[in-house]
Order: sequence, then structure tokens, then C-alpha cells
Amino acid sequence: MKFRSTRLAVAVCAALSPFSLVHAGSGTGEVTLIHMGDLHGHLIPHPNVRSDGNGQSEGGMARIATLIKDIRRAKPKQTLLVNTGDTLHGGAEALFTQGEAMIKVLNLFGIDAYAPGNWDFVYGADKFIEYFASRPARANWNPVISNLYYDNYPGAEARNGQHVAAPYTIRTVNGLRIGILGFTSDRGPQAGDPNITKGLKFTNGVAEYEKYVKLLREQDVDLVVVISELGLHGNLTLADRFPGVDVILSSDKHEITVKPVVSKHGTLLVEQGMDGQVVGELSIRVKEGRVIDKKYVSHRITDRFQPDPAIAAAVQSVRRPYVTGPQFQAGKIRNPFNGSFLRYPIDTVIGQTKVPLYRSNFSDEAMPAVIEGSSHDFLTDAFRVMTGAQLGGITGFRYGTTVGAGPIKLEDFYHFMPVGPQIAKGELTGAQIKKTLEGAPQEEAGRTNTWVNGWTAGYSGLTADFDPQAPQGNRVSNIRVDGQPLDPQARYTVAGFYYDLVPNLINRVPAKNITVLKDEDGSTLDGTDVVKRYVESLPGKTVTAENLPLNRIRLVNPLPAAEHGLREMQPLGSVTK
Repeated sequence: MKFRSTRLAVAVCAALSPFSLVHAGSGTGEVTLIHMGDLHGHLIPHPNVRSDGNGQSEGGMARIATLIKDIRRAKPKQTLLVNTGDTLHGGAEALFTQGEAMIKVLNLFGIDAYAPGNWDFVYGADKFIEYFASRPARANWNPVISNLYYDNYPGAEARNGQHVAAPYTIRTVNGLRIGILGFTSDRGPQAGDPNITKGLKFTNGVAEYEKYVKLLREQDVDLVVVISELGLHGNLTLADRFPGVDVILSSDKHEITVKPVVSKHGTLLVEQGMDGQVVGELSIRVKEGRVIDKKYVSHRITDRFQPDPAIAAAVQSVRRPYVTGPQFQAGKIRNPFNGSFLRYPIDTVIGQTKVPLYRSNFSDEAMPAVIEGSSHDFLTDAFRVMTGAQLGGITGFRYGTTVGAGPIKLEDFYHFMPVGPQIAKGELTGAQIKKTLEGAPQEEAGRTNTWVNGWTAGYSGLTADFDPQAPQGNRVSNIRVDGQPLDPQARYTVAGFYYDLVPNLINRVPAKNITVLKDEDGSTLDGTDVVKRYVESLPGKTVTAENLPLNRIRLVNPLPAAEHGLREMQPLGSVTK
């Protein structure tokens, strides 16, 4: 079934956990939680070319602002606005300002609580502290983070072991005491600097979840709300293990919960897709400390929402130095990761595509996101062709954007590659290549935080079979390079992401005889420059089905069936039965 509606209201039974019955508050009232997350630097709308979108325009911060104002107007003094993670990374404006473009826009929203994602640390620990833990903080988002600690942070050694931000907060809204407990991701950003989060320590959140839920209930709050970037899988694992939480506002896996997931203890979990596709509205009624009603509305952010003028003006302002116009200065805007310069306005049309480019298909569809995406196929083709390597490779991430059939703009490439990679060619063994295709273990510990992003790397120049029901290490077979079986002992040239700070790695894999692709004058080429030149080399500067073959990884057994009434990108259920 394809979901086409832009608004879905779901009434949810008021299931209370045994723990919350023991430690209930005594308030009476109603609160509405407005939830956004995984914005990934998307300031303006983009097409949804997935099967649930039919190419409709979705997202845009000015549209989101209109919805938030509408809800606040309809429910005065009754709302809390929550942002859960991965906000500062994902686009050119965020990249070139090291996240400040997003901060300037979102500081106008009146965010009541914020849980950072792993990519919100991508500009380094110093920037994160400046933005969120300094006094005053640059971002007025009220961070709540229970599983992030100082760990020999330079100049703050006396704070070792202390929380970087408040682990929880208690807000009184419309007669209700609401405990808000926050979690960041348990992993730092996987970028080119191995010391990017030096001075900070992340935990998996298990001990903090158990400790602070109990503490909040002992303070007689009426509701416990967790805001978390541990992902839908990780959050559901915690909610199934520990009672006492009424709601988890989740991010990280980019799922769209058109209706809430309900844990075995009655905790409701919701997640809002990615790039501003969806904003959740969850209204909870409480009488004398007892939850008596919950109603969830999943709002698709389409053109039915008119842009808010003030936010539209703020978005235009932060974009102005980077788009076509008198403020753009070619060769003056420096990439903070690799030192390259922006050569063209980001709204420059590079070419055309007849094939939608993205990696977000549902698990029950052809080319599911955890296995393959047309965007990854396209990018790896560019890496392979432009370097002359036998193979092009890329890690299996599922952030990025969606590019519909039609014009390709330079800013689309920055949404796919927002962390300043250069492109290099090096040698990997067949065994190393197979390991990248096997991906991380998915099943050893059941539903845990090891379920991250895409399960397999993307490749150009090879095909393979993938069995999700086989043990990790034996899931990939029949790997062929140019039609010939992969030799585990042989060396193959592979092109992919390269960073100067880790000069022996390509796509985070140790490689031999690495050659970095440079411009004719020896200057640095950003990955976006390389892909731009590839598109310009295509006949008619056009990506077509003929020059972009898909379905490179063949599933020999199906992924797990969807659970909780959802169509999932990242299966929630068990792979093996």
C-alpha cells in the first residue's frame, strides 16, 4: 500500500507502564509535543521520489515554521517544540558555515529541547561546546544530553566525568510536570578526522536511561518524555527493557512513523523521516497523574503549507553568499574540511538526470535502502571513471537528498557529500572489498544500536549476491568484477573518499599506493568537483538508464517483514528466524 496522504491522525490507547503507575504525578491537563529531527542541513524543499511521494515537493524550513505556528496558535501555552539531532550537517550552507547557517535559522523557532545527533559533532568538539555548552550558547535550543561527558577536554580537565549538558529537565506546561530526558548518538561522526570528538565521551545510554527514568518518576512528574538520537531500533530496545517512559521522540534511522510504534511497556515511539519531510504532533491528556488519551498526527511538509515570511527571509539570507547573485564570490569560500574553494554558485545546474537519485527505498521494495541506492551507484560511477580505477566505492550511508528526474544542481552533490571528501584511488584486496560488502553485524545482539545506516557499501564495477538471512561474514557471494569472480588475494584499484588526516585510508579502509585526484594545477578538488566533471562528460550531460545501471546487489532472500504497521527502510524485526 502506498501512503499518499499528507496528514494522518492516530488515536492511541493510554497504556501505562507498571513503573509509571507506581510513580505517577497528580497533574491534570494536556500537552502537545511538536517533533522534528534529522533535518540534515536541508533549508529548502526537495522532491520525494520514493514510492510514498510521487515526486511531490517536501520539506523546507519556512513551511515547517508555518505548521509550528499553526499548532501553537491552536493550542496556546500547551506546546513543546523538540528537535532531535543531525541538524548542522548535510548541505553546502551548513558545511561552509560549520553549522551556523542552520543555527541562525532555527534560533528563530523557539526550540524547547534538543538532543544532538552524531553528525552535529562533525565540526569538532570545540565547535560543539561553543554552539551548545558555552555561556551563552550560540544555539538557543536547550540541549538535554544524558550520555555525553567531558573526558580530558582541553582546559576543562576539572570537569572530567561531568555531563556536557543537563541530562534532563523538568518543564511545567499547562498544569503538567514533564520530565524530558535526552540522548545523543552513541557514536561520533564517521568523517576524516579521527580526533574529531577528542575530549568528549559517549555511552550507549543504557545506564543513563535506567538511572534517570527512575529519578524522574521519583520526582512525581506527570509524563516522562525521552528525546533521543539512538535510533528507532536502539530506542525500542531500551523501551522494551525498561518501563516508565511515556513517549520517545526518536531520530537517526530516518523512518517515518505514520502511527507510533508501541513498546511492550506501552511507550510510544515516533520518528520523522529525514530532511524535513515530516513533523510530528503528539497530544497527551492527563487527569490526576494518569494518561487518559494520546493522539498523534504525522504532518507531511508539502506545498499545502505556505512559507512563513520571516523564516523564508532568514533562509534566503544565509543562502545568499552561496547562490547566484552579487554576493557570490568564486574562489573565496573555503571548505573547512579539505581547504578547497567553492568555484560555482551552489544553485548552478550541472546537467540532467532521467533516473531519480536517492537511497531510501523501503525494505519490501527493489533496491532497499540498506542494500543499494541509485545515488550511490551514480557517485561510485563518477569516482571510478574520473580516477580510472577498476572499482568505485562509497560507504553505505542513508543521509543525503533525493534528486528527481530533471536538473541536477551543484548543491545536490553537497547534500550527498557534505563532509569535504577528496577522491583518491588506491589498492584493496578482494578480501577487504568483500568485508565492506558484508557490512556490520545485524543479528548477534538482536535489535541493538549496531544496526546503522546501510548494511552494504555501494560499488561501481562489481555485482554481488546478498543473503540477509546468512551469518555475518557469509552474506555476500558471487562477487564479480568486470564479470570475473573476485579473487580474495588479488589487489584491485578502488576509488572513494579520502581525507588528508587519515592518508592511508580510502572509505575508512586501509589501502596501498594511494593517489589523490587533483586539479590540473595541483590544487585540491572537492568530491563535488569530481562528480560535476563526471556529469559534464556524459553525453548531453545527462544521467540515463543506459549509463547508470542499477540493481548491482541481488537479494537472494528477503529482508524481514515490516513490524508495527510500518513500511520500514531499516528492518525492525529479526533477520533470521
